[in-house]
Amino acid sequence: MSEESLREPEMGLTFEKVWQMFQETDRRMQETDRRMQETDRRMQETDRLIKETELQMKETDRRMQETDRQMQETDRRMKETDRQMQETDRKISKLGSRIGDLVEELIVPNILEKFNKLGYVFGKVAPRVRYQDARGLYVAEVDLLLENGDAVLAGEVKTQLTIADVREHLKRMEKLRLYADEHGDKRKLLGAVAGAIASDNVKAFAVKSGFFVLEQSGDTIRISVPEGFKPREW
Repeated sequence: MSEESLREPEMGLTFEKVWQMFQETDRRMQETDRRMQETDRRMQETDRLIKETELQMKETDRRMQETDRQMQETDRRMKETDRQMQETDRKISKLGSRIGDLVEELIVPNILEKFNKLGYVFGKVAPRVRYQDARGLYVAEVDLLLENGDAVLAGEVKTQLTIADVREHLKRMEKLRLYADEHGDKRKLLGAVAGAIASDNVKAFAVKSGFFVLEQSGDTIRISVPEGFKPREW
């Protein structure tokens, strides 16, 4: 091999080639640095997402605990409401059982005299009269019944009289009329309602329906007869 051949590789490594090698190395180092920065950015983003997820999980846990507390509070209130409703039912039941006492103690002793003054001479009064058909089946129940040879007056007594009570008594009067016809009783039927508590609009509705309205007045009762009132006859 000649001397010229041995020198050829050495002569091929020029300044330009060395400079290109440096530039390529620098480019690769910059690319590596860029990739490392991108990797670091992604790791920071991942770390941020992890922390954010942890915060969301903590918030979710807090909300679940709050929801559980609210549910427990709702359950407690529902139990308290149920207790109050049971107590109210007990009081209403007790109050309802006193309707018979209200009829017998307040209304019965005075009712004949009151109606006699209005020209209705009833000779018989009875509290809590129950009507049954021939088979013994329930037809209707009347809290107060007044009778004479020409007429029968059926009274409904409530501790607190409502429009619904008045409407129900209208239905009751229809049943009593049908019952009387089936038993050959041709006497006219009159109706009355009474309430320890009754608003003006309820009393007005009762009067419009053709009922006498019995109102408490001290230790006795009075019969509300507005001017021009004409009781309905069934």
